[in-house]
Parts: sequence; structure tokens; C-alpha cells
Amino acid sequence: MVNNGSQMAYHIPALLNESIDGLDIRPSGVYVDVTFGGGGHSREILRRLNKNGRLIAFDQDEDAGLNAIGDPRFTFVRSNFRFLKNFLRYLGADEVDGVLADLGVSSHHFDDAGRGFSFRFNGDLDMRMNRSAQKSAADILNEYPEDKLRDIFLKYGELKNAYRIASAVVAYRQTKKIAETNDLLAILEPFVFKDREKKILAQAFQALRIEVNGEMEALTEMLTQALQVLKPGGRLSVISYHSLEDRLVKNFFRTGNFEGTLIRDFYGNIEAPFEQVNRKVILPAEEEQQQNPRSRSAKLRIAEKKE
Repeated sequence: MVNNGSQMAYHIPALLNESIDGLDIRPSGVYVDVTFGGGGHSREILRRLNKNGRLIAFDQDEDAGLNAIGDPRFTFVRSNFRFLKNFLRYLGADEVDGVLADLGVSSHHFDDAGRGFSFRFNGDLDMRMNRSAQKSAADILNEYPEDKLRDIFLKYGELKNAYRIASAVVAYRQTKKIAETNDLLAILEPFVFKDREKKILAQAFQALRIEVNGEMEALTEMLTQALQVLKPGGRLSVISYHSLEDRLVKNFFRTGNFEGTLIRDFYGNIEAPFEQVNRKVILPAEEEQQQNPRSRSAKLRIAEKKE
């Protein structure tokens, strides 16, 4: 199904102009939007291309396909962006002029109780971006051993009570199967303080979502492949929403690796594949934050592949 009308109420793109400006669009170039979603960024890229330009968009969520754009310059790929390089080769686009990634979860997902991404509604604890994937959040909570649950809440949620939360999950599932959002909220209740309620819940849900979708692994694979497919002088524009993502992007742009280890040549010069376009992270203006509260945590980094 192709949506030829206006963008459906799916997601308000954050830092829209800043991220597209950062790509320094060449009108006849080839570009990739690896996080299509509601198509907001893609539409702006197409607006800046001429008839010879080309845009390839990726999204693993079947719902995003409903927003596909009816334009001969546009190709939609329903796949995780971790397979970027293989699909581009298949589509005859081995080299591209720019890659855009908006790593945020779409408003569409947060507002759909049936997807289980938000603590605001009761529903199945799913959290799968690709609903044909094997493990849901409920599967993880019911099946993972306590030490692995602890690591997830500590690493991906940065929760100080990760040990106790993991223990509480194991205790709860011995008497009742964890299936719905309300089950998880009941488990978390003793660890939630009124002044930080939303933050703690958001961290716990984020941790599970990252594990369910393998988000950190997928991000490192996509960034590595983006470097390989970019032409010299091509640009990579990435919007992240939490410190784990931003740290990976920052390190990769600065050093070419995810640990942030500076590699120097024989003469002491830093060897890095990118030139950072913005040394300082770009944040949404106050006006945008007021109009789109979910943009408040957005951080934009832009890099150009060295010639």
C-alpha cells in the first residue's frame, strides 16, 4: 500500500531541517533513510532531489510500509538497517552520497497499547519492532536468568536498583506469568519514587526494548556498513535519544571505532575515517521542544567521510 496523501499521524520528525541540511544534499545524488517510520525525513530529502536523484528507505516495522511514498525516485525496503550493505548491493547502489538515521522510537509505537512500548497503557508486553521476531519483552522477563536480567537493566536502563529489580522479576514469575504492561508496573512499583516515577519507568522499558530488538548491535553494524557504502565526501547524519546510542555515534565519528580509542599514524596524526561536521552536538531549539516534547532528548551528530 502506498500513501500518496499527507503523512499519516505516525511520527513528528525531530531536528528535521538540521539533519537534512547536514547531509548537504546533492540534487542528483543517492541517499538512504535507514529509519523511514512516518516518512517525514524521507519526504524532505525527496523535495531536495532532482529527477535523477534516488532515495532508498529502510524500516523493519510492517506499519511503516503503509507510509511508502509513491515516487519513482523512492524505494522502500522492509528490513532492519543492520542489513544495509547487502540490500544496497542488491538494488544496485553500492555507493551512496548520504545516510540518515533517526534512532528514536516513533510516536506511533508509543501510542499503540498493543505494541507494549509505553508504560502509559496496559497491553501485551511485546516491544518487537519487527513483529515476526522471535522473542518479545514478556518472553525475556519470563525466561532470562536473574543475572542476565540484571545486566539488561544495568547496562541498557542504567538503573541503580538493577539487582533488586531482576530479583523481583524472578520472584513474581514464580507465582504468575508476566504477560502485560501492568505486570511489569507491579514489579517495578517498590523501586519507583514519585519525584522520578516517569524517568525510572522509562529507563526500565527502554532496557527491555533495546534487548528485544538488539538495538545496540544493530546500530554498530549499521554505522560500520554506512562507512563502507558512503562515497568519499558523503555524509552520515544521526539523531540519537539516549546516552548509550549517542556514545557509540560520538566515538565512531571521532575515532572510527566504538570504544573511542584514538589511533595515530607513525607521525602521531590521528587516523579517523570521518571529519566531524559539527564538533558540538546539535540540540532542538526551544520552540521545537515546546511543539514536539518528544524531541527534547534528541541529539544530532553529522560526519563526512574523508576523501
